[in-house]
Amino acid sequence: MTPKRFPDTVPIATVREEAEQLDPDTEAGGTVRVAGRALGRREMGKLVFLDLVDRSGRIQLLCDTSRSGPIDVDLGDVIGVTGSPAKARRGEPSIAVDEIVLLGKIRSPLPDTFHGLTDTELRYRKRYLDLLMNEEARRDALARSRMISAIRAYLDSEGFIEVETPILQPQYGGAFAEPFVTHSNYLDRDVYLRIADELYLKRLIVGGLEKVYEISKDFRNESVSYKHSPEFTQLEWYEAYADYNDTMERTEALVEGAAQAAIGGTKVTFRGHELDLARPWRRVKFVEALADRGAWSRDPDELRAKLDAAGVDTSHDKTWAQLVDHAYSHFVEPELIQPTFVIDWPIEMSPFARSTDDDPELVERFEAVAAGMEFANAFSELNDSAEQAERFELQAAEKAAGDAHAEEGDPDYVEALSYGMPPTGGCGIGMDRLAMVLTGRDTIRDVILFPALRERS
Repeated sequence: MTPKRFPDTVPIATVREEAEQLDPDTEAGGTVRVAGRALGRREMGKLVFLDLVDRSGRIQLLCDTSRSGPIDVDLGDVIGVTGSPAKARRGEPSIAVDEIVLLGKIRSPLPDTFHGLTDTELRYRKRYLDLLMNEEARRDALARSRMISAIRAYLDSEGFIEVETPILQPQYGGAFAEPFVTHSNYLDRDVYLRIADELYLKRLIVGGLEKVYEISKDFRNESVSYKHSPEFTQLEWYEAYADYNDTMERTEALVEGAAQAAIGGTKVTFRGHELDLARPWRRVKFVEALADRGAWSRDPDELRAKLDAAGVDTSHDKTWAQLVDHAYSHFVEPELIQPTFVIDWPIEMSPFARSTDDDPELVERFEAVAAGMEFANAFSELNDSAEQAERFELQAAEKAAGDAHAEEGDPDYVEALSYGMPPTGGCGIGMDRLAMVLTGRDTIRDVILFPALRERS
């Protein structure tokens, strides 16, 4: 029977760093204990060379059988090793082995250890094999973890408190999306998996918590693409006495810090583009960006004609808001490569944002875009209950006109606002999309450990 524990281990990377300081064909004093998986084996007389891998890296094991005893290890076995840091004759950082203990026996053969796991579909379905065989998969998982930790540390240091809001909600809201529906036997009613955290977090602002955030699982019963998953992770924060200008500055600082923590810098390669996430980011106005491309009009018929003339299929666009959103996603968003804030959006597209001072038909909203992909959305939050009720009525008209994803009304949220909410800035950042940018992955499935997949036929 294998041992139940193997205590006092250190990461392989720590031992490797010590071994790199040695001269070739020497051994350090002292003993270390490491554990991991044997993923390579070579023999030369009484010498057996093993490659040991843990999440921090890989190191060579020098096993002189006259010292360590017989090496009864198969590729894929989990082993514990006791020995000394060393450097092989040819300069490879190593461990001179005194003892090997079998901790977990492999029963199924691993994929080809030279070529790794190359079947993309199999990588997603059996992520445990992907992590075992592909160093890049482990690197990406660790980078994402560092990103999340850095974001939490930043918000905590700025006086925010982390909270939890309901996943099962009697009324979904906070985004334009189709929800998952389930049924509560206890409540004897249908409830919804949340599509966003926004309305509950802003209730907490009304309640006086002033600075709140949540890193949560959200769910949208919609299509899957390189940037969409039905189950995804989102950060949302809300800050009293701030507006969207403050939120832009905070977004820049948060992303820059997360990049430094995750990958050690702000320059990344994403979707074939060299990006720099360092502050400050470019700012462009929504209307001006569309007007510059000849794709702006307040008249729905004129806007449809512009889109049709450009070869854009508008057959599914029932309202002006859908048309202008289509125009933006076709003409503007794909051309925004370096990190950019697109600011001041039409009121019809933003039911929870305050109007700008210059134009009541525009609201203080921004989206952050990099390499043609939106990864953050934020507002100066609407805090007047009467106006919020009017906005819900506007959204009801959009739904009646054919926009199935228009925002549902929420009377309880309107009532919460009636007790007074301070001016507030709020932001949502897709953690999966930000992880894509930082790790340079072209598909969201690469940065979600267990992505949603169709059943194999």
